[in-house]
Amino acid sequence: MAETASEQGRAQAAVLPVAGRRNVLVTSALPYVNNVPHLGNLVGCVLSADAYARYCRLRGHNVLFVCGTDEYGTATEARALQEGCSPREICDRYHALHREVYRWFGISFDHFGRTSSPEQTVICQDIFQKLLENNWLSEKTIQQLYCGTCQRSLADRLVEGSCPVEGCGYGSARGDQCEKCGELLNSTELIDPKCKVCGSTPCVRDTDHLFLELPLLKEKLEEFIDGASVDGYWSQNAVHVTNAWLKGGLKPRCITRDLKWGVPVPHEKYKDKVFYVWFDAPIGYISITACYTPEWEKWWKNPENVELYQFMGKDNVPFHTVMFPSTLLGTGENWTLLKTISVTEYLNYESGKFSKTKGIGIFGNDAKDTNIPPEVWRYYLLTNRPEVSDAQFTWTDLQAKLNNELVNKLGNFVNRVLSFIAKPEGAGYGSIIPPATNAESYTQTRAISETVGKLIDQYIDAMDKVKLKQGLKIAMAICSEGNAYLQETQFWKLYKQDPPGCATVMKTSVGLVYLLACLLEPFMPSFSTEVLQQLNLCPEEHLSFCDEKGERDKAKRPWDLIPSGHRIGKPAPLFKGLDDNTVKGFKEKFAGSQAERRLRAEVATRLENTTI
Repeated sequence: MAETASEQGRAQAAVLPVAGRRNVLVTSALPYVNNVPHLGNLVGCVLSADAYARYCRLRGHNVLFVCGTDEYGTATEARALQEGCSPREICDRYHALHREVYRWFGISFDHFGRTSSPEQTVICQDIFQKLLENNWLSEKTIQQLYCGTCQRSLADRLVEGSCPVEGCGYGSARGDQCEKCGELLNSTELIDPKCKVCGSTPCVRDTDHLFLELPLLKEKLEEFIDGASVDGYWSQNAVHVTNAWLKGGLKPRCITRDLKWGVPVPHEKYKDKVFYVWFDAPIGYISITACYTPEWEKWWKNPENVELYQFMGKDNVPFHTVMFPSTLLGTGENWTLLKTISVTEYLNYESGKFSKTKGIGIFGNDAKDTNIPPEVWRYYLLTNRPEVSDAQFTWTDLQAKLNNELVNKLGNFVNRVLSFIAKPEGAGYGSIIPPATNAESYTQTRAISETVGKLIDQYIDAMDKVKLKQGLKIAMAICSEGNAYLQETQFWKLYKQDPPGCATVMKTSVGLVYLLACLLEPFMPSFSTEVLQQLNLCPEEHLSFCDEKGERDKAKRPWDLIPSGHRIGKPAPLFKGLDDNTVKGFKEKFAGSQAERRLRAEVATRLENTTI
């Protein structure tokens, strides 16, 4: 999928805040670079952020949407060791893979960067120096695991063991966090730890590190949280996690690590160490913006005129509501801080969990290989978005939503309306939009305009509050109302019996088709582009739903949305269904881990060659 013209336009001139407009800075949690993202990563971060950024643009707001690959830290070093190459080679390879996956999914970043940039080093070290000058840092001697076989200190992700949290006991907990219960850990707390490189049992050694004194910053942090969580829209899970951290008592957090791959610590005593990834990765939002424009401070040091919206999975919450704000507050500078945080629960795969580490689930490149179009994946993931509880991906559910909701409901409505208008005169309107005379005098037309008007208000309210799943559901409800309107009016009979009435129904219905193309654009942009092409309208000019232009009020009179006499394009089916045999094949193909799939494919190839 090539860049759209609007994306190319954004790439040519940097988007900067504009006085008097609503300026929205949207970030997606930076995906780690050591593997291809799976569907759970996509819906929790970049896809949700993209839907909201697109909605804001649709509404006429001034939007900057940034993201990039999180490249420093233990996981990259571990992957490089595993593959026998340098961390930079790992980052270059997977950054390109991430970029390709997001391009295929139609993610409309204004800039997709990476954290291993010179800008990251400069900004990260500058923030560190200000924290040091303001006395928010301390030095402590801590115990750290050391592998005698590898002869190296084991950073958090180079060690694995059983989770020490009571009631959990997960056997593959990392040295920084338990993937199962979400608890942040120190590697020395793990039960029966093992070096992930060689499998040996490490010993404990003393080492000096720098810490951010979160307890001393608590008053500033609580003042920020009390304001932002009221002024913005915080997901309930974000509120719960943040409050739990505050009630549990803030502790100093280590900001340095014994690694080589990372931002060097600009301190003589610690010059052989790098910053811990939780400290430097959120700063990546800032440095990625700095790579996009030298005027990055107009976004990041402009809280009076910029609203920061951040999207992520629930395991990233404390880094964004506690640690990152504390870091910025500690500098004493006027940073743009988080206003709204949208957090998803987990998306599970069939009967288990998605896992990048274990290679379980559907990954971005897998989705592309199915030949199921990106708009179908986007629709399914966003309609199944785990906003308040974990959700489950199943192939059967994907099939049902595609066949019942996209093919039979949405696609059928659009095609039914446009195909009838496209019929030659005597059977239709020769592809010309007919006039709607005294549209409000028709009871059913007046009724649907009132219903649609209320649904539009509900849609905007939901989307403004970042309730994306609800917004999508409301947009699809307009489609249902359109289908019911066609059935109730029996337009095919009106064509001969009441020509003005039929013309009104068709002009109203084609207005609803256009309206759906607008409201569904944040969720399925390629669908909207295709519908506008079939309407013979230019997407760059007509995909807009802006209050200042009166488009919200006009949409409540759907018969006025497309002028009489306008010639539509050629109608064509918009979606193709999935049959049971295809679904069965996908279930078998994507069962087990990536390693198991590769083994099955190799065995199948050998058998095929033997047979030949």
